[in-house]
Amino acid sequence: TLCHPRKPQKSNPPCASSTPERTDVNAVTNWNAPLVWEGTFDPVVIDAIYKRLDPRLAVVVLAVGKYTRFLKGFLESAEKYFLVDFRVTYYIFTDNKQDVPKIELGTGRKITVLDVPSATRWQDVVLSRMKWATIAIDNQIRNEADYLFMMDVDSVFHSRFGAESLSPLSAVLHRGYYKKYRNYFPYERRGTSKAYIPPDEGDYYYTAAVWGGYLEEMYKLVKYCYVQSEEDAKNNIEAVWQEESYLNRYLLYNKPTKVLSPEYLWSDYDQVPADIRVVRISQLVKNYAEVRPNGGQ
Repeated sequence: TLCHPRKPQKSNPPCASSTPERTDVNAVTNWNAPLVWEGTFDPVVIDAIYKRLDPRLAVVVLAVGKYTRFLKGFLESAEKYFLVDFRVTYYIFTDNKQDVPKIELGTGRKITVLDVPSATRWQDVVLSRMKWATIAIDNQIRNEADYLFMMDVDSVFHSRFGAESLSPLSAVLHRGYYKKYRNYFPYERRGTSKAYIPPDEGDYYYTAAVWGGYLEEMYKLVKYCYVQSEEDAKNNIEAVWQEESYLNRYLLYNKPTKVLSPEYLWSDYDQVPADIRVVRISQLVKNYAEVRPNGGQ
């Protein structure tokens, strides 16, 4: 039986590709989902499993305003490292179509550009991503993809990001909190917000810069975040970390079927510790005051 076929199943056993090489990290969550690190899977075996399934993969990135400058580096590096030899469509949401670069793409890979309006606050840009993703899935992506990844465009791939990342719902541990206790997690703690998480609850803190899964599972997640943020907005509430707060709330009560280590989203701001043997994708150092519409405030 192949791991994680296209249609969701209730059970989600770890793939037979795990290896006992790593003893310095946890390779499984307390709900028995795989926790993926370099050295816990066989890349040849797991890629072969998924290539037989030949899934269609969607990558959604938002490049609004000055963030179009990051598209070239993101796309060119993705072509080198992101699910190479798989079918991939990059869905670029932008208010500057003319700034989308021409990139040489591999076989079976393409770019689709979708128009979105500009924004005056970076917080609105972040929150609107869930809205536009929900609409785009309804109107188009549902017919064109089996898996969907949401990714931040201000990132560059540095190493293999392969089929080991695929599952019904895959979340990435936030690099800043994967070694901390949950009382340090920056969850939304105001009970008036739809993103509220009680102080005595929480498994991990997940980044909203990379996450993915089955198309329909991702649709449920992005629509949840969109609807909940709209409900908060009606009450003049903005979650402490915008979409990331709603994402963490959802994943607390709808456990990921696979958790990816911070290898799958590091940052050029931070030194790389010994347990991160490979940085697969990393966020770029940037001047937020210059690239964000409201000066990073």
